[in-house]
Amino acid sequence: MTLHGSEAGIVLDGEPLPLTVPARLYVCGITPYDVTHLGHAATFVWADTLARVVRMSGTPVVVTRNITDVDDVLTRTAAERRIDYDEFGLRQEFLFDQTMAALQIRPPDHAPRARNHVKHVIALTRTLLATGAAYERAGTVYFRGAGVPAAAGLDRDAALVLSSEYGDEPGDPARDDPFDVPLWKPSGEAHPAWPSPWGPGRPGWHAECAAMAVATLGGVVDVLAGGADLTFPHHAYQSAMVAAATGAGRFARRGFRVGVVGAEGAKMAKSTGNLVLVQDLLSETSGAALRLLLLDRPWSQPWEYRADDVAPAAGRLEDLYVAAGRKTGSDAAVDRVRAALRDDLDVTTALDVAVDAGGEAARLAIRTLALQ
Repeated sequence: MTLHGSEAGIVLDGEPLPLTVPARLYVCGITPYDVTHLGHAATFVWADTLARVVRMSGTPVVVTRNITDVDDVLTRTAAERRIDYDEFGLRQEFLFDQTMAALQIRPPDHAPRARNHVKHVIALTRTLLATGAAYERAGTVYFRGAGVPAAAGLDRDAALVLSSEYGDEPGDPARDDPFDVPLWKPSGEAHPAWPSPWGPGRPGWHAECAAMAVATLGGVVDVLAGGADLTFPHHAYQSAMVAAATGAGRFARRGFRVGVVGAEGAKMAKSTGNLVLVQDLLSETSGAALRLLLLDRPWSQPWEYRADDVAPAAGRLEDLYVAAGRKTGSDAAVDRVRAALRDDLDVTTALDVAVDAGGEAARLAIRTLALQ
């Protein structure tokens, strides 16, 4: 059964959001090689909020949030720290789960680990080879991606820059086209390996997410969520691989790409050295106040973190709590809070109404936005 946005009451980017019952949300999760920074947290808090608003509107939701625990960066970082890669990944997952709990992020229904879905990557790769969407060369199986940049709305030069930045190695001479990417690649002694029809190896990054999504949610999802920086190449290739394998034409009915968080004039990233760690912020403020800081803005817009924004967020949360304690209120205000959240997740308007009206309107905002 499919509900259209006008029935389910959810609008994203000005367009009604079509939903199946239950709605299926795939959230691109973590590569567990480092602690969670504010940019990661923003994506996961917003995805959690989208799921909560859909539930508030009467549609159940099934959420998958993957763990990319087969990744060359993870393997390299674990080796540098002289820890086995899978043990290291599990330690980082534990810390991540603690952070998610502190931010009141509901655990996903499915949390697939890449290592447990290698067989699904192999099955996906077999299918893509059979349909001609992939080819094998010296133990590496490449997905034919020549058309992926144009489908993502990028010109060739811009796509080449992003492909290189994200480690897709478009200069590899073994490829038929620079935009072909590995579904499966051979492993040397420095990397984990699994048996396959093409020799011992490991999955490619995009293929892992494609396989985990299909294994847990099926061939088409309602929403594909992640940071805006994942739009290309990751989401573009993940979607293209699933669509080519299933013949469904598309993988996600809608993308939900959360605005990038910056600090000190640049995108927050380990390579830039400008990370703001969630665990550090939680030592100074509550998880609810930090969650409100992340949500009190348009979800799709990039923004710059400033340390002096934390105190006003905590103050706004206190105002909301005080408003929730009032006995007065109106059904109209409750309806306005619901309407704002359904209209492109307009949290700022919902909070303004809730604080001003108080009573049940404020309590609804607290419940739905998980600001307890």
